Amino acid sequence: MSARFEELGWRQTPIGEISLRRRFDPTVRADVYEVKLGDEYLMSSLFTVAERALSRLGLGRTPGDRLDVLVGGLGLGYTAREALLDPRIRTLTVIEYSDAVIDWHRRELLPDTAGLAGDPRVELVCADFFAAAAGPVGFDQARPGRVYDALLLDIDHSPRHLLHGSNAAFYTREGLRAVANHLVEGGTFAMWSDEAPDDGFRAVLESAFVDVEARPIVFDNPLTRGRSSATIYLATRSDRAPSTDRDQALCD
Repeated sequence: MSARFEELGWRQTPIGEISLRRRFDPTVRADVYEVKLGDEYLMSSLFTVAERALSRLGLGRTPGDRLDVLVGGLGLGYTAREALLDPRIRTLTVIEYSDAVIDWHRRELLPDTAGLAGDPRVELVCADFFAAAAGPVGFDQARPGRVYDALLLDIDHSPRHLLHGSNAAFYTREGLRAVANHLVEGGTFAMWSDEAPDDGFRAVLESAFVDVEARPIVFDNPLTRGRSSATIYLATRSDRAPSTDRDQALCD
């Protein structure tokens, strides 16, 4: 058995202190890797079902043989790692706000996703996903206006439970229409949420995309010995997306 607790990394960021720790959990009798922002838990290697489902479901509805995929949020790397299992992946660009998180992967501190940073298909980019999504340049400074076949987003806890208040503009009609411009026609937008399906957010998605779906993901929770759930939102970029003057924001 390993030492019961170890802090593997820590750094001050503009939105708070971010840290990576490993602890031995007697319930599952295994090492658990966790990321915290201040006192708030962001992610845990105990709960990866929904993060992996984000990739499987998002790419499952994405057409094409050679896919250029963008992941918003690196975290522990499970979404990106799952995406790489799809043999159609040509490039996988991961946008991560914290250079500390990218450093953890480059130092291979996370055994479940070791090798991710060294995969030749992968580019890890330290940038603000929401700022890039709103701008005309987009996510690739060397290729302004570059578009992707799929965009997989796992940053905020949910459209209403944000890591930072400035992210709220993304979850409006204008914010989602802006990010849709970074997808090819027929491309997929997929997003993880730690809450139940939100009819209000689904309506906003339907103002910017077509074929919108909110898929509940249910999984075992070893800590409660019960079941927990999350939601994967799925949508398709199309010029057929409805036009409306109704701006539905989620911060009412």
